[in-house]
Amino acid sequence: MSHCPITYDPIADGPNYSPRGLRILHSRLARLEPLPFTETQLIQEAAARASKMSVQGVQPKLSAVLRVREGRFDLVDQYGRFILKPPSVAYPQIPENEDLTMKLAKLAGLEVPDHGMVRAKEGQLVYWIRRFDRTGQKGKIPVEDFAQLSGVDRETKYDSSVEKVINVIERYCTFPVVEKRIFFQRFLFNFLVGNKDMHLKNYSVVTDNRVVRLAPCYDFLNSTLMLPKTREESALPLGGKKSGFTRNLLVQYLAIERLQLTQPVVENTLRLFGSVIPIWKEWIDKSFLSQALRGRYWDLVKERSELLNSR
Repeated sequence: MSHCPITYDPIADGPNYSPRGLRILHSRLARLEPLPFTETQLIQEAAARASKMSVQGVQPKLSAVLRVREGRFDLVDQYGRFILKPPSVAYPQIPENEDLTMKLAKLAGLEVPDHGMVRAKEGQLVYWIRRFDRTGQKGKIPVEDFAQLSGVDRETKYDSSVEKVINVIERYCTFPVVEKRIFFQRFLFNFLVGNKDMHLKNYSVVTDNRVVRLAPCYDFLNSTLMLPKTREESALPLGGKKSGFTRNLLVQYLAIERLQLTQPVVENTLRLFGSVIPIWKEWIDKSFLSQALRGRYWDLVKERSELLNSR
């Protein structure tokens, strides 16, 4: 018995994807063919098309559309509705890592676009995510990342702090009280799963019906698994610190003092994570990560959840 790389549902040996997984991509999708590229070819394609991509970053990325009748993804330079991320030569199992982390985020109630994995020509898994900044045939939803809003560029995306991120939310979001609660949830989530690469380019706002709000989650992964030797717990300092976070720093300083959240909101958020972490264990165990990486992933979540629950 194998598992669907979109939903993790058990599937028979015949189909590559569960019916529920195919429906997530499109209600009329009957099958999904492998990408007609090897891992090396995908990386070469990403490098060749990089200058045409509106979404940049360290990981190789490809823009794609879904051909429902043919049951396949096609790579495109314009009007893509999906982002594909192939494996990385430098870091093991990045697609599997990001896919699992985004699923854990959804389980915690965070806003997450449709996502999953598709097989490449030789069986390797490629991560896909539906673009949240596209609408209709060629329409675009306005998106600005926090580097743009802070007046810095890609080279200085780490030159900020969590406090400055909060200032951006207060300045630009239509309902900052709501968005600060969401930010607290996301910050705790990324701390729990070891995502220490949340720089300014990984925070964005969207403008929808004249309402400016935090964009859905993207680029969430357990970067601690990829960079185990660096001791940082956050890309941006909180209270002048990038590591050695404590419950007091996260709850009393970040939530109460800086975000000015009420005690019931904070307690409800902590209670939510406390209830969902046992469910995370089940999803980590059935993920596509290797057994060794699944163990390291869970050990980190367990250690940090215990810290968060300490009094």
